[in-house]
Amino acid sequence: MRLMVLATAAAIAVSGCGKTEGEAVRTAPKAAVTTAQSGNGAPYVLTGTQVWDVPDPVSGRKYQIFVNLPASYEFDAQRRYPVLYVTDADYAFPVIRSMVRRLNLERPRVGDFILVGLSYAQGDSGSHSRRRDYTPTPKGPSSAPADAVHGGSAAYRQYIREQVLPFVEGRFRADPESRVILGHSYGGLLGAEFLLQEPGVFSGYILGSPSFWYDKKHMLKVEADYAKAHKDLPGRVFMYVGGYETVKPDDARYNNDADLVGDMRLFETNLKSRGYPGLTISSEVLPGEDHLTVAPSGFARGLMAVLPPR
Repeated sequence: MRLMVLATAAAIAVSGCGKTEGEAVRTAPKAAVTTAQSGNGAPYVLTGTQVWDVPDPVSGRKYQIFVNLPASYEFDAQRRYPVLYVTDADYAFPVIRSMVRRLNLERPRVGDFILVGLSYAQGDSGSHSRRRDYTPTPKGPSSAPADAVHGGSAAYRQYIREQVLPFVEGRFRADPESRVILGHSYGGLLGAEFLLQEPGVFSGYILGSPSFWYDKKHMLKVEADYAKAHKDLPGRVFMYVGGYETVKPDDARYNNDADLVGDMRLFETNLKSRGYPGLTISSEVLPGEDHLTVAPSGFARGLMAVLPPR
């Protein structure tokens, strides 16, 4: 199936990952570069993408994954590829898919990878699905709606580990030694939880504006507990946050309740202080960006940091 995206502000579409634009045109099969502009009001189609149903047999929820293969996939039949798993796929999947082509336009800045978007549960709104699936404890913020459910990330991590990863690695030439997870906000919190609770599942982590404030900074406590019991933490971690994501009450551009900049820096400082031999970690504070505007820039920097050209 091909992923069909309506022309809304959140749906940004273009071409695939990997080669520069010129290389893709010269080397990819015709199908990989064919446009899909049918006209007459039909939805815009992201050419070459796939949608697969991957339900969760434990919860009974119906999830889907969105897949985009790099241009080299069809003519490099022996090669296995890193896989980037992105949360909040309704937004992040088309943005990242478009972005990688742009980044590699003049020279390779990001290596080829298989892009997999993790959808929200069918029948749930995005906000309801992500509150439940991306948070580690039921103690959500007081500002959440009365019917909001939090604290389902352990079950969702199990779903990714036992359903999504085997599906992707059984159907595509995915390298199980090179899995990366990218998440923003609650998605970044989920990525940090994978890092600390199941460090062998992913090898790379792009944590965007992670919600370390959640439940009285629960994830900082998880990190401290991990450090007491372990001598190493393998993985390559890149974090980003917007410069306006800190508290400055007299300026409307800044947050008014949580210091995401300070929390990210503290998390990084704590991890670096442990001296884990297998951990590589870096971060950026992006000036002039807030929690909503920072994602595209952060995605780009994270991809270049964690998935460089081979």
